[in-house]
Amino acid sequence: MSNASLLQIHPENPQQRKILEAVEILRKGGVIIYPTDTIYGIGCDIHNARAVERVCQIKGVKPDKVNLSFICSDLTHISDYAKIDTPTYKVMKKALPGPFTFVLEASSRVPKYAGNKKTVGIRVPDNNIALQLVKELGNPILSTSIRDDDEVLEYSTDPELIYERYKNLVDAVIDGGPGNNIASTVVDVTNDFEVLREGAGDIEQYL
Repeated sequence: MSNASLLQIHPENPQQRKILEAVEILRKGGVIIYPTDTIYGIGCDIHNARAVERVCQIKGVKPDKVNLSFICSDLTHISDYAKIDTPTYKVMKKALPGPFTFVLEASSRVPKYAGNKKTVGIRVPDNNIALQLVKELGNPILSTSIRDDDEVLEYSTDPELIYERYKNLVDAVIDGGPGNNIASTVVDVTNDFEVLREGAGDIEQYL
C-alpha cells in the first residue's frame, strides 16, 4: 500500500476541494484520520464493512469488541441509528455540537458488522472539518480514537507525527492543526445519564 496522502485543511474554513478529496476516499472504502473537537480519530464510512474491519485491525481489536462511535453532522438523522426519547433529545440538543459521546440504544438500521451491538455511541463534534466531511458524505462516519502506546501522552496531538506513524496503515491523514489530548466525555443515556468516562465536557451543566 502506498503512503497515505496528507491533506492540510483549514480548521475554521475548510477548503471544499480538499473536503471532497477526503470524502471520495471514504466513498471508495478508504480509512482516514481526521480532527475532532477533542482528539484525532480514525474513521471510515459506516456502511463499508471492509473499511470497518480495517479500522478494527489498525486498533488491534475484534469488530465485536470495539467501542465504535458514529460522527454525525447534527441530530437530524439521529433517530435513524438510535432510539431516543424526548428528555434525552433535549439534553443532546443543548450539549451538541460538543465534546460528548452519547451511548444510546441502537436501532435496527445500525450496520450489523459490529457483532449485533445493542448500543451505539453518537458524536457531533464542534469541529468544522469533521462536520463538513459527514455532510458531504451524506451519512455518519464510523470513528474511534487514536490511542498512543506512550502511557504519558495518551493521545497523539501533532498531525505530522500522526502521519509518520499511520501513513502505511490509512489512506489519508487530515492535518487540521494540533489536536487535544483529552478525549470526549462518554455518557450512557440508556442508564439515566451515567458518565462512563470523564473527558473534555461537563454534562452536568446541560442536565
